[in-house]
Amino acid sequence: MPRSQKSKLQASEKRRQAQAEAQAGENAQATAAVEKESTPSFPPQYEDTAQILPPVRASSTSQWYRRAQATTFTSVGASWARSDAEYNNQDYDRANAYEAAYYTENVGEDSLTRKPGLLEQFLLYKYKMKQPILKEDMLKIIGHHYEDQFPEILKKASERIEIVFAVDLKEIDSTRQSYDLISKLKLPNNGRVRAGRGLPKTGLLMNILGMIFMKGNCAAEEDIWKFLGMMQVYAGRKHFIYGEPRKLITKDLVRLQYLEYRQVSNSDPPRYELLWGPKAQAETSKMQVLEFLAKVNDTIPSAFSSYYEEALRDEEERTQARASAIAKVIASSRAMPWNIFPPLVKPEFCYYLDKKI
Repeated sequence: MPRSQKSKLQASEKRRQAQAEAQAGENAQATAAVEKESTPSFPPQYEDTAQILPPVRASSTSQWYRRAQATTFTSVGASWARSDAEYNNQDYDRANAYEAAYYTENVGEDSLTRKPGLLEQFLLYKYKMKQPILKEDMLKIIGHHYEDQFPEILKKASERIEIVFAVDLKEIDSTRQSYDLISKLKLPNNGRVRAGRGLPKTGLLMNILGMIFMKGNCAAEEDIWKFLGMMQVYAGRKHFIYGEPRKLITKDLVRLQYLEYRQVSNSDPPRYELLWGPKAQAETSKMQVLEFLAKVNDTIPSAFSSYYEEALRDEEERTQARASAIAKVIASSRAMPWNIFPPLVKPEFCYYLDKKI
């Protein structure tokens, strides 16, 4: 065969192989696209929220700080590295368009056990974006055919969010069936500490308050950081939820009076310790913190026997302090000249209260 003809045949064969490979590639892409469309998935803004959710709890009698890593966000996707500023720049209309396009799954396509996880992601996204949480939107997420199981699904989703972020799901408008995630402590911006959107810092604070309580009401700073390291929170390393943790803990929460940060006396080189601040003492109690830690460990407060007894004593002291304060108000009201405020408080009412107490 002449060399020129042989070369033409080889070139033709190469073109056929190239065409065949290209066709195979297109078929593979088409197949992948079909599989992707047939699999229910979250829109982009929900996918990153899924990464912070804790794994399903297992029963445990170990100390709460040994369980912290298993019940917090240990699996963090790269997408959560995006700053809150990026979310602040997102357009609400785009977010709503994602919601409208979502969830066309068929009955039986997904098991009921996955529904709370889907709802968790949705609730956290709504909280982060400061958007209202409506029941009708939640039903779109889980599917209207699951409406009978909605209370159970919502309870499971809210419980798992509570043990990570220390926020409670509450109905704020019964007519609209509107809900919101409310911080357990009255931190600024509903637990976000600073202005803007974002996720709550209350869970971190509740864990620190618990650590301080269990360390004898005063915890060395190095012990705090050892514990937080189990939660993948490190001093000097920016966290995807908390920002720079050292600043949050030793500056922001101290300025807000939820923590007290002081130097250990006569320490050289200087060492520091943390205590409950006045705002923490006013807004929560040892028993409430212990109840939170018990939920984290899927147990009951009395399982921490020695701490439970101390929390009970603290509750009794608080009750006595309140009763004493009321008694002082009543005693001072008796000495008031009643003719000054006759329409407001009358002596017989004070007498009635005194007899009741």
